[in-house]
Amino acid sequence: MGTNILVAHASDTERAAFYRKTYTHLALGVLAFIALESLLLKVDPLVEFMLSMTQGYLWLLLLGGFMAITWVAQKMTYNTVSPTQQYLGFGLYVLAQALLFVPLIYVAIYFAGGNMSLINQAAILTGGLFVGLTAVVFLTKTDFSFLRSLLTVGFFVAMGVIVAGLIFGFDLGLWFSAAMILLASGSILYSTYTIKNEYATDQYVPAALSLFASLMLLFWYILRLLMSRS
Repeated sequence: MGTNILVAHASDTERAAFYRKTYTHLALGVLAFIALESLLLKVDPLVEFMLSMTQGYLWLLLLGGFMAITWVAQKMTYNTVSPTQQYLGFGLYVLAQALLFVPLIYVAIYFAGGNMSLINQAAILTGGLFVGLTAVVFLTKTDFSFLRSLLTVGFFVAMGVIVAGLIFGFDLGLWFSAAMILLASGSILYSTYTIKNEYATDQYVPAALSLFASLMLLFWYILRLLMSRS
């Protein structure tokens, strides 16, 4: 992957620089997400439109569009010849995530009586779990490559359950959110493992995007779990 040396074979200095750039870009992505979300929630017509897109088959259309944008953004970030295209791809993905989160964040604020308490709780839990999972990968020599096939199957099953829920009208409920939290946690473990072993030292932007995607998935279902309990 890429033209530079793999991180696993790089010197300590090169490896440290790669990790610093990757997690700096991840942090900037999270800050950009927060800023965009704050702005988008103030645009009432957009909020109403995004809420309408969560109804029935429109939700499938929205998810399909999001997955298409994800594919395009990933392709752009892997273009190491053009740093500009990498950053455009990362920015496009952050924007897509912010748009997708509009209905969930809006409803979460409503559930909490107009305040950010549920969102803050979800953010703290997500951050703590992310740090813990990252530490497991970096502080142990566990080979998490086996998670790839499990995650692939898990995501296909999850999509099938979501589609079935929309078709037959049943609520996915608390247990589905709990299962998706486990799946997102596995995704963080696998993404962090691949960053250590399969990325090149010039691929810190796609590495950050991979971690950002897993982090947002975890945040989404932790927030849904908290909302189902409130």
